[in-house]
Amino acid sequence: MTLRWIAPLALVMGNAAVAQTVPTPTSIASKVTYIHAGTLLDRPGQKPRGPSTIIVRDGKIAEIRNGFAAPEAGATLVDLSKQFVLPGLIDMHVHLWGIGGDPMRNRLEALTRDRFDDMMTAVVNAKVTLDAGFTSVRDLGGDPRGIRSLREAIDRGDVEGPSITNAGQMLSVTGGHGDGGNGLAEEFAEAVHKTEINLCDGPDDCRRAVRAQVALGAKVIKFAATGGVLSNVAGGLGRAMTLEEMKAIVETAHTLGRRAAAHSHAAEGTKAALNAGVDSIEHGTFLDDEAIALFKSKGAYLVMTEMAPVAALAQARGGALPPATIPKAEAAAAAMRASHKRAIAAGVKIAFGTDTGVSRHGDNAQEFALMVDAGMTPMQAIRAATVSAADLIGRDDVGTIEPGKTADIVAVASSPLDDVRALEHVDFVMHRGVVAVVK
Repeated sequence: MTLRWIAPLALVMGNAAVAQTVPTPTSIASKVTYIHAGTLLDRPGQKPRGPSTIIVRDGKIAEIRNGFAAPEAGATLVDLSKQFVLPGLIDMHVHLWGIGGDPMRNRLEALTRDRFDDMMTAVVNAKVTLDAGFTSVRDLGGDPRGIRSLREAIDRGDVEGPSITNAGQMLSVTGGHGDGGNGLAEEFAEAVHKTEINLCDGPDDCRRAVRAQVALGAKVIKFAATGGVLSNVAGGLGRAMTLEEMKAIVETAHTLGRRAAAHSHAAEGTKAALNAGVDSIEHGTFLDDEAIALFKSKGAYLVMTEMAPVAALAQARGGALPPATIPKAEAAAAAMRASHKRAIAAGVKIAFGTDTGVSRHGDNAQEFALMVDAGMTPMQAIRAATVSAADLIGRDDVGTIEPGKTADIVAVASSPLDDVRALEHVDFVMHRGVVAVVK
C-alpha cells in the first residue's frame, strides 16, 4: 500500500533565518482526498462493492465512484486498491481513564498515582484505540472532568484519538458496584465517600446524581443496576437498584437529552432496567426468556462485552484481583456465552462493546471473534460495530461510508467477511478526514 501525495507542497522562501517545516503526510489533512478501495463495504449489512473511489472533501465523504477514478488537480491519492475498506469501527463500552488491562499495577500504584497521571495515560489509551481502527467510542466510566477535557481536545485536533461520547462516573447506590469506597480501609473509605457525587439512594437523589454528571459534561448516563465483578465487595452480581431509582435515572437522562446505559449482570436487574426504559444493557450476563422478550419489545440494545469476563477471570485466577472478585468472575464467565447465544438467536439488537480497560487498550477488535463464536455472522458483528453502534449513540454522521457522512474509514489486508480476525490488524485509519494510520 502506498500513500501518494499528488499536490506538491511549495516552500515559501524568505528570510534565511526563518525555517519552514513541511508537515509529514500523516499529520495533515488535504482538503480533497481520493481513496482507491479494492473492496468497499460502504454499508455494513449489504453486499460490498468492488473497486471504488471515495472522494473526501474537508473531512466529509463527498462522493463514491465505481472503479479507480483519477484524482483531480491538487488532490491527495490514498492507494488502498489491494485492501478491504469499511467504515471506522465504534466501541460502545470503553474506559480510557487510567491504566487499562493491568489491575495488579493499578493496585500497586494506587497511593502514588493521581488524576494527572491518569489523564496522561488516557491520552495514550485514546491514541492506541484510534490506531486499532476505532474512530468513535462511548466511554462509560472515568473522571468526569478529565474525559470531557480529552473529548474536547480530540474534537479540536489537539491530540489524536477517537470521537468520544462520555458518561463521566457510573451512578450507583451506596455499597453498589460504583461505590469507590468498597473494600477500602476505614480512613480511605471515608475520604472517598466525601467526594462521590455519583452515589444515590432513592429516586430524588438519583435525579440529582444524573444532573450532577450532566453538569460535569456527560453525554450519556450510566448506572449500576446490579453488582459487578471488579468491585471489591462480596455482594454478588444481583440487582442493586429499585425500579423507581432506575426510572428516575432514565427519565432524567432522557429529559436532558442523554441516553442511558445500565451495567447489569443478573436477569432481575436487566429486566428492571429495561422496564425503566434504558437504551442499552451492558454485559447482560444472565438472561432468561422474559429478559429477552423485553429486549425485543422495548427495542433496547445489548452490548455483550464478551472480552471482559474472559479477561477478569484470567486476572482473578492469577491473583491480580482481590479475593472478593473471584467467585463473581467465575459465575459471569460461565453464564455469559449461553445467555448471549440465546439473545442473538432471538434477534435482540446488538451493539459492539468490549469493556476495554478491563482488557488491554488496542485489543478491542478481539471482540469480533467472540461475537462470531456466540452465533453472529461476520457481517452481523461488523454491522454491530458500525451501523448499530452509531444508532445507539444517536449519531447519523458515522457508521456507513456514503455522501455527507464524516470521513471515518479503515482498511485491512483481507476480507473480514471471510475471517473476522482480519479486523485485529488494521492497515489504514482515517478519522474525520485526517489520516491517522497508514502501513
